[in-house]
Amino acid sequence: MIPALHLPVGTPTFGRQGATHQGLQRPARAKSQRYLSRAASGSIQPFHLAIPVNNIAEARDFYGRIMGCPEGRSAKTWVDYNLFGHQIVCHHVAGYNASSAANAVDGDAVPVPHFGLAMDADSFHALAERVRKAGIRFEIEPHLRFKGAPGEQYTMFFKDPSGNALEFKSMTNPDNLFSKYVVD
Repeated sequence: MIPALHLPVGTPTFGRQGATHQGLQRPARAKSQRYLSRAASGSIQPFHLAIPVNNIAEARDFYGRIMGCPEGRSAKTWVDYNLFGHQIVCHHVAGYNASSAANAVDGDAVPVPHFGLAMDADSFHALAERVRKAGIRFEIEPHLRFKGAPGEQYTMFFKDPSGNALEFKSMTNPDNLFSKYVVD
């Protein structure tokens, strides 16, 4: 049995009974100011991403059991998940088979398109072990890239059962996630 994924303390659990929405009180100011101030303060809005899948049962097994994402609302043709405080929705599309191209990044053939998260180091390594134990094939094995550069990070890529590519990363210096620099 794969252990449950433990979300960081204070992570919003959207779409679940008894959900908490910590840190999401509405300030009395315009929406644009609210979004800008949250971004500047480091309080990030939950991200929503809807992805096509060819089989809801396989998506439930992958995102729910293997990835440990708590399930939220669902219907026959879609299901919501809490991915570290962000909402992903798997929508059934009959016959869907994701295809991707690759882009060279620091010696790796990175699948494009892809989605994922920047996470803390402990969560990254725990997820890598969870994915490995589940027998999921890595497209790019967990490793450190951009060594010595501002973008130095641990990264890994794998695909869900429908072929959607996912990347999870952990910056060795989290303050550099949005640093501007040119990679040679």
